Amino acid sequence: MTNLWNRLTPRRKSLLVTALVALTTLAAGYGVARLGTQGNSADAASADCEDVLYWYDPMVPGQHFDKPGKSPFMDMQLVPKCAGEEAPAGLRIDPGLIQNFGIRTSTAEYGILEPEITVTGVLAYNGRDVAIVQPRAGGYVQRTYGRAPDDVVARGAPIADILVPEWGGAQEEYLAVARTGNSELAAAARERMRLQGMPESLISSVARSGRSHSTITVTAPISGAITALGVRPGMTVTSGQTLAEITGFSPIWLEADVPEAQASSVRVGQPIQASLTAFPEDRFGGRIIAILPATQAASRTITVRAELPNPGGRLKPGMFAQVSLMPERREALLIPSEAVIRTGRRTIVMLKQDAGGFAPAEVRIGREANGRIEVLAGLAPGEEVVTSGQFLLDSEASLTGLDIRPVDAASGEDGSDGGARAQDDDSATFSATGTIEKIGERSVTLRHGPVPRLNWPAMTMAFAVEDSAQLRGLKRGDRVRFTFTQSGAGPRIASITKVDQ
Repeated sequence: MTNLWNRLTPRRKSLLVTALVALTTLAAGYGVARLGTQGNSADAASADCEDVLYWYDPMVPGQHFDKPGKSPFMDMQLVPKCAGEEAPAGLRIDPGLIQNFGIRTSTAEYGILEPEITVTGVLAYNGRDVAIVQPRAGGYVQRTYGRAPDDVVARGAPIADILVPEWGGAQEEYLAVARTGNSELAAAARERMRLQGMPESLISSVARSGRSHSTITVTAPISGAITALGVRPGMTVTSGQTLAEITGFSPIWLEADVPEAQASSVRVGQPIQASLTAFPEDRFGGRIIAILPATQAASRTITVRAELPNPGGRLKPGMFAQVSLMPERREALLIPSEAVIRTGRRTIVMLKQDAGGFAPAEVRIGREANGRIEVLAGLAPGEEVVTSGQFLLDSEASLTGLDIRPVDAASGEDGSDGGARAQDDDSATFSATGTIEKIGERSVTLRHGPVPRLNWPAMTMAFAVEDSAQLRGLKRGDRVRFTFTQSGAGPRIASITKVDQ
């Protein structure tokens, strides 16, 4: 053979090599084609079932097709879904791989959540401590004591001296009548002065001194700041005209903006702590006295009003404050915040099961603080949730089409439903999700997931219905959420509704 090869020309050697390569490629292609045909035949044979519900792409399990063929999503054949196949109860991962995947868990347990909400606020005048200064009679302003807006005055401080000519005449008349000794006329003259607006102290002073006093000094009825001043020397004023407005600031108001999402955490009477830029070393305590009804559209906040003691007047309206709102302490079922997966439509967690199993469960959550979050429904004390690696498990659960345990299906150690005590089993209502396999006149056959409260695994079984109208609009293959009662006569549907695939 070697001699023959040596006698060939270079051109003939090239042609011979090319022919051998072509024959080899042809033989390999034929073998692969035969192997693929045999594999497809084997797959088709293994997938044969008496009743195919639908066909689906394992990578997009939520999309169903009426006939076999190639997936429009992936380069692969559609897979049949056979009637009677039980939905997978959960994911199974080799315990040796759990550490490699970085999966960590935490136990749901009761505890005290102490969320402290910190917001910003501004000190303001006490709007409930406002006095309007008005004269009781018209006259002329003789003196204003140098008052100006924003001056701080004490109660009883003079605001203005007003000459009231009418009072002078009434007082002289009273003095003349009093000198006659006629007590009835004197009493009538005294009542006339009172009706003209003279204070009792002025009338008594006139009676004692025997001289008229036609000038009245208007004083501040409360302590506070002059927030409005409308009187000047030489002015003519009328009865009831506003000369000044005085607003108190002891106690002082603190108005803080609380995010709308945290509005449920504040209430009237709730204690607060304020730290002011002017006094960084001090903490000022107070209580919420009002929650204003309007929401700020631009910032999506509500305004809460608190009252702070201010005996020495250290706190001034307009000062900036950091406010800590302390909601009431309450015990709740708590899990780490990182365990929660928010999909936009619902909130779920991944539950750890026995022997390396994991399953998704829907939960309803409440307040969040210090890395923990309240679970209002959907979990029972003692259940373990995945806190690291849960997104990997959630993706795998979506690909395999795992049912998500509904909120009302959580069971505690005593068989109760998510922290609420269960009723007697003869009258209790249970819930599950499943797929309709068959609809009868007075029954429906459902392929459903586990029912933990009854220790039922995933199975296919018939449920009685009270009225065929309960099944109106439903058909075979529909995904449904249903509630039922369990008695000696067997399970009976209480409600059944179609859900999105």
